[in-house]
Amino acid sequence: MKVGSIEIHPVYDGTFRQAAADILRYGGTAEDPFAAHAEFVIDGMIEFALGGFVVQLGDRTVVIDCGLGPMKTDGGMEGGQFLASLDALGVQPSDVTDVLFTHLHFDHVGWATQKGVVVFPHATYRCHRADWAHFVDDPAGGAARKMAPVADRMEFWERDTTIFPGLDVQGAPGHTPGSTIMVVSHGKDRAMLLGDVVHCPLELVEDDWQAVFDVDPVMAQRTRAAVARELEGTNTAIAAAHFPGLQFGRLLETGGQRSWAY
Repeated sequence: MKVGSIEIHPVYDGTFRQAAADILRYGGTAEDPFAAHAEFVIDGMIEFALGGFVVQLGDRTVVIDCGLGPMKTDGGMEGGQFLASLDALGVQPSDVTDVLFTHLHFDHVGWATQKGVVVFPHATYRCHRADWAHFVDDPAGGAARKMAPVADRMEFWERDTTIFPGLDVQGAPGHTPGSTIMVVSHGKDRAMLLGDVVHCPLELVEDDWQAVFDVDPVMAQRTRAAVARELEGTNTAIAAAHFPGLQFGRLLETGGQRSWAY
């Protein structure tokens, strides 16, 4: 994907399949809410990607989210391919100048460190301060051990801001306290990396969906609805770390009804 002169590449780490009904909650009245979304729900199952993206910004090589890591969970998640995927793009860990996190859930920080060692040795790591407080500073947050090796190279944002020319962060709270959208732009071209604001494009098509992973479900649903309204009918390219194949798409608006197109 190119945004003007900026290149964005998906970086695949693994995949997992889950019953749609175990992942998504529907607030509407349809008898079979998945029937209208056969492109995403097949035999009651959704396949999710695990991974992130690498953005080339001039002399900066920026990784946004870094997958699950080399592990397999009881829930069916299996990662381990992130570094091989980077290598296929001609990127080595030592080439990465910056690592940004949309949020600090375990399946987005897996390759931040491994066995106490920093994976990207020359990189500055960045996230929203609210997520660091929630997941690292709070003993109950669960990420202190994983993130401790990069604590001295962390930088934080606390509000919407420009990180580098061509890369802005936009707050999208609800999934986590510091959940953030990454906005890549050059001239009139724009792409948005949504993190886990949505896990599947169908959550953008209708407003009556709620993911079970949200820390604040009410706020998360409001955020998703606002993002969908912002994006519908525009030329903004949209992707997220769990979209099938890490593919970019667009949110169309036709006759008052949203639809998704790759």
